[in-house]
Amino acid sequence: MGKRKEESISKPGSQKRQRQEYTDEHSDESNEEDNLESSGDGNASSQLTAGEVGIIESIQLKNFMCHSNLGPFQFGSNINFVVGSNGSGKSSILTALIVGLGGKATTTNRGSSLKMFIRDGETSADISITLRNRGRDAFKPEAYGNSIIVNQHINQDGNRSYKLKSKSGTLISSKKEELVKILDHFNIQVDNPVTILTQEMSKQFLQTKSESDKYKFFMKATQLEQMKEDYSCVEKTQQNTRMQIEQGRERLEELKQIYLEKKERYNSIAFVNDMRRHLEDLKHNMAWAVVSEMEKEIEPIKEGIKAEEANTEFIQKVEEWQVKVNEAEKKYKAIQDRLERVSEEAQALHPQCISLKAEVQAKRKAVNEAEVVYNRFRTELKRLGKDGEQLHKRIEELKNSANQVPEPEKLERQRKIAYLREQLKAFRDEEIMIAQQMDQFQQAIYKCREEHAKVRRENIDAQQALDAKQKQLRELTDSKTDTLKRFGPHIPGFVEAVETAYRQGRFKNKPLGPVGAFIHPKDPELTLAIEACLKGLVHAFCCDNYSDERTLQLLMSKHYPRGLRPQIIVNKFQDKIYDVRQRAVNHPEFPSVLKALEIDHVMVANCLIDVRSIEKVLLIKSSRRAREVMQSSRPPANCKEAFTAEGDHVFERRYYSSNYSRPKYLSQDVEAEISHLDKEIESKRAQLAASQQHLYSIENEIRQNEDHLYGHRRHQKELQIKIRTTNAEIVDLENMEEHQSVDIRILQDEAEENNAKMESVKEDMQLQSRKMEELKNILLEAEKRLKEVKEKVHEFEVVAGPIKDELNQAESEMETGKRHLQHYADKQKEHLACIKKHKELLAAKEKELEEKTAQARQIYSERIQVSRTVKSLDAEMNRLREKIKTETSLHGNREEIIQQFHDAKERYEDASSKVKNLKKFFRVLERIMAERVKAYQQLLRILSIRCKSSFEELLNVRDCSGKILFDHKNETLSITVQFGDEDRASLTDLRSLSGGERTFSTVCYILSLWNITDSPFRCLDEFDVYMDMLNRRIAIDMILQRAVFQQYRQFILFTPQSISSLPAIPHIRILCLQDPERGQRQLNFQKRTDRDED
Repeated sequence: MGKRKEESISKPGSQKRQRQEYTDEHSDESNEEDNLESSGDGNASSQLTAGEVGIIESIQLKNFMCHSNLGPFQFGSNINFVVGSNGSGKSSILTALIVGLGGKATTTNRGSSLKMFIRDGETSADISITLRNRGRDAFKPEAYGNSIIVNQHINQDGNRSYKLKSKSGTLISSKKEELVKILDHFNIQVDNPVTILTQEMSKQFLQTKSESDKYKFFMKATQLEQMKEDYSCVEKTQQNTRMQIEQGRERLEELKQIYLEKKERYNSIAFVNDMRRHLEDLKHNMAWAVVSEMEKEIEPIKEGIKAEEANTEFIQKVEEWQVKVNEAEKKYKAIQDRLERVSEEAQALHPQCISLKAEVQAKRKAVNEAEVVYNRFRTELKRLGKDGEQLHKRIEELKNSANQVPEPEKLERQRKIAYLREQLKAFRDEEIMIAQQMDQFQQAIYKCREEHAKVRRENIDAQQALDAKQKQLRELTDSKTDTLKRFGPHIPGFVEAVETAYRQGRFKNKPLGPVGAFIHPKDPELTLAIEACLKGLVHAFCCDNYSDERTLQLLMSKHYPRGLRPQIIVNKFQDKIYDVRQRAVNHPEFPSVLKALEIDHVMVANCLIDVRSIEKVLLIKSSRRAREVMQSSRPPANCKEAFTAEGDHVFERRYYSSNYSRPKYLSQDVEAEISHLDKEIESKRAQLAASQQHLYSIENEIRQNEDHLYGHRRHQKELQIKIRTTNAEIVDLENMEEHQSVDIRILQDEAEENNAKMESVKEDMQLQSRKMEELKNILLEAEKRLKEVKEKVHEFEVVAGPIKDELNQAESEMETGKRHLQHYADKQKEHLACIKKHKELLAAKEKELEEKTAQARQIYSERIQVSRTVKSLDAEMNRLREKIKTETSLHGNREEIIQQFHDAKERYEDASSKVKNLKKFFRVLERIMAERVKAYQQLLRILSIRCKSSFEELLNVRDCSGKILFDHKNETLSITVQFGDEDRASLTDLRSLSGGERTFSTVCYILSLWNITDSPFRCLDEFDVYMDMLNRRIAIDMILQRAVFQQYRQFILFTPQSISSLPAIPHIRILCLQDPERGQRQLNFQKRTDRDED
């Protein structure tokens, strides 16, 4: 509220009532005391109408302090008594007045923060206050009308917001600045203890021991404290102004000296003008001298261009080699056509060869199938022959046994049948056991054969691995003398062939490779990781263009096996490595592949960047750290993959283990690799020997099981024969007598049928044999035709070989011719470029000559024939400039001196004017401040006298005496009161009085301050709480009397005691607050007396 006080003091409107109130005051203290009462009566009589602006019409609280809904309360315009016991809401209303009109929480003495005023269990509180806004002093009546409604909302964070509404409820503003303007306009000071005096503030005042604090209370209540602070601020401004004036004087003296110096130099620069005019003449001559010399420079250039255009040597050479190239291309095309014809003829036989191969396979399959059928017929014929023999033998036996058999023989036959049946059962049991054992042996053989196949495959793999290791060992051993052999035994020869071809001019730029020979790991522990990253790229070659790539492919076809050629990377050769700083991975702990390599050639690095993006691949030795970096969180910027020291491949969401355990191509310690390979070879040999031994043991086990199976199968066949023979004997014995005649006839029929089948099978065999022979003949014919086609294809290949060599030779001659043609074409281009360059130089010189001529005409319009050279003119001009410079250094540059003179003069005059204005302002400020201080002291004296007089007058009402002593020099205030007769008591300090006497004295003091301060309303909380009935009655009468004389001002008095004995005075409104019942959420109130005007 300090800001509002400061503004209110400076505004005429805020001081209006004070000036009206003090219009009858006199400067003399004695006169002031004599006329005090008449002055107060005059004010009262002049303003008997009701208050029109700034008084409180109503107030309503919601969720404020301990009340959910309190009000609305309608206040009268003059005297208002708010009566209620403790807890009924009196303090809430008074606190809400202070807070609702913008006061701080600490001003209320009820809390340190606004959020403490929110009712427990609620999230916000609301205060609504209606201020009267009538008459000529109304604030923006056209917007607000006759009333201004101030709504304040307090949230649980202790923040508050305002809504300022008109009487009709229309929102006018929600800014606190608007509320400040309203309070200043109405002169409402919510933090002034005289405007709103809480019980706590009154108690502090009465109990204070410090006379200085009482003086401060007086100063604050009368707003003299704010005025004093304002004057102190002005005094500081005076001091600052005085210092600025002193500094300005010193600065003005300095500027005056500078101004006089510049003026003196300004008067001493006239004699330099002659030299400047001579210099201008020399500039004219210099301009046309430059033109003359440039005209002389152009002539040799023109003659040189003519001589160059007459030279036709390179044109003739280009035409000559163009003819040779055309002839070489024709020769190459003819040979290529021959080779294509031979290739086409060989290619034409290719489908026939494939067809004949398929036909031979089909015929061979048919022959095999025919042989199977023939063998089946032959087996069937053998079986039928055996059956025929048995039938014939049986028929003969039956015929021989046609006689009657005696009884003893029958008994013997029955006994024999029983014996044979027992024997048959034993044979069958043994057959079942043999079959089970055969199944076991068969299963064992199957398992052994599976194991044998598995071990054999492992043996083959071990042998291949051993061969590979031995081959690698040989390559490593050879690489000690030639490092290129690490990449294959044929690589040194191929690289030599590339070198030879390059020397022969078959390459525009020498291919680079293998790539692995140009790169070297900086850290040996990362060698396997780098090989795992690059894979086959270590064998790759780099070419500058596609023509070189075709030539390199042709060389590879002679040195590399088919299907094993390395990759060829085509990339334009450059002298600088790519700048990959923006797209490369940069990790503080782990290097990229690019950083981990020492690369011998720039283009090898560029090719690996293009093909493999080695600047984006990290190398991390530890697998655990690799997973943490790539998978535990987001991978580093520009990185999508990494490799570990074991060669494992790590992505953001995938991890692949390496198939290699040692580096093969990039290791720098050859001896260590050879030693390691020796150990691996010994291990592989031991593994292979163990595998072969295991293979031999499995084969031996298979043979043993097969022998057992063969013996059991032979035994099974013997048992089957015995079973059939025994069964046949039983049948013969049983049917010997009864069916001899019938059996003979049946067996004869079977024998005839068997003979018929044999004849049929023989015929089928003969047919199948003839068919088989025919198929064999067809197969032989197809094989013969296939052989003839293969021989023709071989003949074409034999013929194509020399043609290819001839084609290579023709291609070499054609390329040589093209190189010579290109050489002379380049020379011709250089020759033409040189002529063009000279012409461009000539054009530039002629253009420059035109520009120089135009510049010379601008400098001096008529051409001057100058005999002197540019150099001599320039030397004389430099000497003249030096002389002018010397003179200028003594006196300064003319333009600068003139400019400095005017600048110094302007600064001096400006500073002089400012100092004069400051002095004038200071004198005015001193005069005003003297008047203001005098008025302040007079006002302080007048208010002190009025306060003392009013206080003594009010004490006399109760036949008491007392005084207020002011010490303005030491800023102290003391109050003494005497109750009773002078002979029975003496003047005592307030602290020694009883509670009622002290409270009565306080009321008198407050009324005294009311008499000298201005505010539209006044609030007094529990003013009579410690008074006896007599003092209370007297205090109330004094307050009512004061209110009657000041009907334009509103009084709101809070008391917990009964006021039933009020005198019959109009304009009194009494608001009685009732104690809240249990569970009640709204406090009721009633008006006991309402004699206020509308």
